[in-house]
Amino acid sequence: MSPNEARPPSSPDRIGYLEQVTHSPDDTQRLGTRIAELARPGDVFLLMGNLGTGKTCLTQGIAWGLGIKEYTLSPSFVIVRELYGRLPLYHIDLYRLDNLAEIADLGLDEYLYGNGICVIEWAEKGLELLPREHLLIEIDYLADTERRFRLKASGQRYREMVNELKGQGVNATGH
Repeated sequence: MSPNEARPPSSPDRIGYLEQVTHSPDDTQRLGTRIAELARPGDVFLLMGNLGTGKTCLTQGIAWGLGIKEYTLSPSFVIVRELYGRLPLYHIDLYRLDNLAEIADLGLDEYLYGNGICVIEWAEKGLELLPREHLLIEIDYLADTERRFRLKASGQRYREMVNELKGQGVNATGH
């Protein structure tokens, strides 16, 4: 690959990539809190991972980082939960939806392009309909209390955010 070629999005050594392993739910919530401290109106965080990997736990930390006191539950049955702190948090869960048409019919643009923060669980179900610029957070189960988070920035705003997280001394294995 020549120096002028763009690296593939999955390349772990590109700018805007961070890998972090957490060792407890508290660690996962602290990661979420750090993300929230850097959040700005209009940010979109796409969460991908199997059941039980920590998507809602990370979102709880994001909520706390936004000053939201209320406990964050998974919105699987209601699709969207609105929570209010320093910025509105729109917690969206696509788990129960089966196709793109159902997702498109939700009319999420008001949330996605508004002045709040969108955290979307099971984002892989609707990637084609979601904003091109976002922070993708892939979560893997490693052990009962260990999870691997891969943060992949799409767009300058999110590259800056990931680089700031690196600068905060997040225990990262990425570059």
